[in-house]
Amino acid sequence: MRTSIATVSLSGSLTEKLTAAARAGFDGVEIFENDLLAAVLTPEEVRARCADLGLTVDLYQPLRDIEAVPADLFARNLRRARHKFALMRRLGADTVLVCSSVDPAAVDDDALAAEQLRELADLADDFGIRVAYEALAWGRHVSTYDHAWRIVEAAAHPALGTCLDSFHILSRGSDPRGIEDIPGQKIFFLQLADAPLPAMDVLQWSRHHRCFPGQGGFDVAGLVRHVLRAGYTGPLSLEVFNDVVRQAEAGPAAVDARRSLLMLQEEVGAAEPPAPVVPTGFAFAELVTPDAQPLAGLLDALGFARTARHRSKPVDLWQQGEARILVNTGAAVRRDGTRLAAVGLESPDPAGAAARAEALLAPVLPRRRAPEDAPLDAVAAPDGTELFFCGAPGPDGGWRSDFADVAHTPAATAVRHIDHLALTQPWHHFDEAALFHRGVLGLLAGESVDVADPYGLLRSRAVGNADGSVRIALGVGAAPTDDTAHAQHIALATDDVVAAARRFRAAGGRLLPIPANYYDDLAARHEFADGELETYRDLGVLYDRDDRGVLRHCYTLTVGRVFFEIVQRDGGHRGYGARDAPVRLAAQHTAGTAG
Repeated sequence: MRTSIATVSLSGSLTEKLTAAARAGFDGVEIFENDLLAAVLTPEEVRARCADLGLTVDLYQPLRDIEAVPADLFARNLRRARHKFALMRRLGADTVLVCSSVDPAAVDDDALAAEQLRELADLADDFGIRVAYEALAWGRHVSTYDHAWRIVEAAAHPALGTCLDSFHILSRGSDPRGIEDIPGQKIFFLQLADAPLPAMDVLQWSRHHRCFPGQGGFDVAGLVRHVLRAGYTGPLSLEVFNDVVRQAEAGPAAVDARRSLLMLQEEVGAAEPPAPVVPTGFAFAELVTPDAQPLAGLLDALGFARTARHRSKPVDLWQQGEARILVNTGAAVRRDGTRLAAVGLESPDPAGAAARAEALLAPVLPRRRAPEDAPLDAVAAPDGTELFFCGAPGPDGGWRSDFADVAHTPAATAVRHIDHLALTQPWHHFDEAALFHRGVLGLLAGESVDVADPYGLLRSRAVGNADGSVRIALGVGAAPTDDTAHAQHIALATDDVVAAARRFRAAGGRLLPIPANYYDDLAARHEFADGELETYRDLGVLYDRDDRGVLRHCYTLTVGRVFFEIVQRDGGHRGYGARDAPVRLAAQHTAGTAG
């Protein structure tokens, strides 16, 4: 199906918005009136620019407060409409959006509304233009799609149809099944947006919190299925009012928008991109650092051993059990500081995973490699993290064949594997990141959680595969300045967090100290064996319990922008310690870094 996006959904000038939409692969655009009014280009120049970019102008929007008004006011409305229709001819747009009136002068009279819309459609028809009438969720007298359709049906004019908007329909809780009773040829346009499900005024909800399909709580796919069954053949078009998106760079936002439509088309059976290939584990986590010494000391204290060195690059492999950490000290990354730069994902079909990622617009990364290096496909996540698709080790050794073994003392056995990764997202990429990991990687997304930090609220959302062998916690601060304030971390699974913590401390490692008040609260909430709580207090071990089991975990101090967590899960606990997060965050602000 053709895809379109409203210019109001992107940031920047009209020219920047059109360029971003075209580069993302959209077929057309809705021109928002305010964007045209503020543009330096004439309507003819906008039309030519769209043609040069391969974009059609699918809709001009909106005309407001037209119908069910006194005769003198309607005459003024027709005069305004005549000017807009002439402008649309210059612009090359053949459909105009008319929103149901919110004018205090509008009366509750469907017959009058139908009569005036029929007269408006007569005028539009003279210009070769169609009128798409849409029910605003906060319309003064018309606020539901079925009511808008009854008026359109009563008007009985070939140039008058309806525009369906998923936000206006689903935000009111309307039953979308009735859409199938509308003749497909009378559905002139379909606008799509998702939204979270907060309790707030519907107008504020609409103006500030719409998001792309798949990023909120609405069943947008279900609504689209009803529209397609009705016989609609027009474009799937996005109209998203969102404070974050309107401050984000237009190019990446447009890519995120189109990815959401590709996933939506897949969900409703209108497109068949390569099937998702769900990763089965972590092959490695790669840290880049300008100074390997503090990081090497930390890994050594955690029980890792430096087991191999890349044959052609300054990259060391540290390993303990099935947990593998790559430490990259290449000159190209020295300015960035210590951070988590790449993740190797074990995949049953690396080529299929890469094909899926490319089909869903994930940037494929060129890789600088020697002829003898293992071929690895890599794509960039929205936060810039490189994702490598790694196959099971075969006769050629896979990615591991790029490394030559070095002499080492066998690693400790406290750590079994990587339990999860926590990736801090740029503030304007949080929803995009969740959609990316769900759509591109086929991971399941949990609910978004707000966590209190001493300096604001953090949002967190976990994604993972069904058996928990891949878990990624996506987090973001409440403001742009939080991007560098909260570090990424690698969580390591162990069978005995107390033994692992004691070994780490005995080896010279520094654990994050936890305030005594936290343990006083634990004593009030849970019963412990003699001496158990004192041990946790001494080591800085945090404790959480749910209906599945128990989570015990502790943290190292931060090196650069990275720290480690040691995790013991018992009885099927699958959480991430959200109850403990405010205490941990406050402790990290107090403790600072280890180097």
